[in-house]
Amino acid sequence: MLDPKALKYQTSHEWVSLSDGVGVVGISDHAQKEITDVVFVELPKVGRTVKAAEACCVVESVKAAFDIYSPLSGEIVAVNEAVVKDPALVNREPFGGGWLFKVKASAPNEAAALMDLKHYEEHLASEAAHGSH
Repeated sequence: MLDPKALKYQTSHEWVSLSDGVGVVGISDHAQKEITDVVFVELPKVGRTVKAAEACCVVESVKAAFDIYSPLSGEIVAVNEAVVKDPALVNREPFGGGWLFKVKASAPNEAAALMDLKHYEEHLASEAAHGSH
């Protein structure tokens, strides 16, 4: 399981763990709680090129479908087939077995624009105060 304090976050609730130029991407614990019971995950194709903040994956719950945005530009180099077989992994292990895809960053410096956990939690508090998601 990854340490949430060691990750970088987007305002759209994805996290990334960047190591040797490859980012592992998933959704935050807050996001999986908001989404509720995940019943289907549509992963991006390996080899696809994405831009930072581009929708490239879909997570569906019993109530709605949610686009998942890549935190980094680059090439999708791996996807987590386990979440296709068992979508509830996204709920049970948002920082572990519920990861979604890996992206080989073409501009690793984009990670510097993402939030650390403290700023992400401040963002959540601000969202809650303003009543938006």
